[in-house]
Amino acid sequence: QVQLAESGGGLVQPGGSLRLSCAASGSIFLIYTMGWYRQAPGKQRELVADVGMLGTNNTNYADSMKGRLTISRDNAKNTVDLQMNSLEPEDTDVYYCNTDLVLKNGYRRTYWGQGTQVTVSS
Repeated sequence: QVQLAESGGGLVQPGGSLRLSCAASGSIFLIYTMGWYRQAPGKQRELVADVGMLGTNNTNYADSMKGRLTISRDNAKNTVDLQMNSLEPEDTDVYYCNTDLVLKNGYRRTYWGQGTQVTVSS
């Protein structure tokens, strides 16, 4: 019904940058929020950043990563990008795309991507 295609993860050296992208497709009427979460083994999934319908005026960032992140969305393409700079080893995690949307049938649903590995290492 709705699929989230994630890309941009990988291996980067400390201080480096990555850009995570997520594209939502399917029977989408509108998207309230798109964002990225991270989850380490044995821990809860936690917000990295998200962006609401107001775009840059409606964003949230994890306190631990704030200042190193920029999230943006393209409503026409149903995509969200997360620019991550000055990455540190502690940023290593699996990152999941998330969206809160309304389907064409009028139902509101939340979807998760499969997860993409981000590894920050020398």
